[in-house]
Amino acid sequence: MPKGYWVSVYRTISDPAKLAAYNKLARLAVQPWGGRTLVRGGRVVAYDAGIAERTVLVEFDSFERAVAARESAAYQEALVALSDGVERDFRIVEGID
Repeated sequence: MPKGYWVSVYRTISDPAKLAAYNKLARLAVQPWGGRTLVRGGRVVAYDAGIAERTVLVEFDSFERAVAARESAAYQEALVALSDGVERDFRIVEGID
């Protein structure tokens, strides 16, 4: 079964306090679904139309688990905490294996 991945690229971070609150809640929200953070911040080299900002990659055992984690009540609570604190591109993608 192919794995699922959350891919988040932050265009801007306007409220670091909201991002910190979100990070705490989001970490707790993905754990029950088996989410494992592979990339969180760190160095970025952007090419083409890429953005050299914070990038986060979370791996799940399946695409379905990744979607379920995003739709969970716990993650919705994390999104409320984040509200307008950032502008980001968030997507869920299916792995090839």
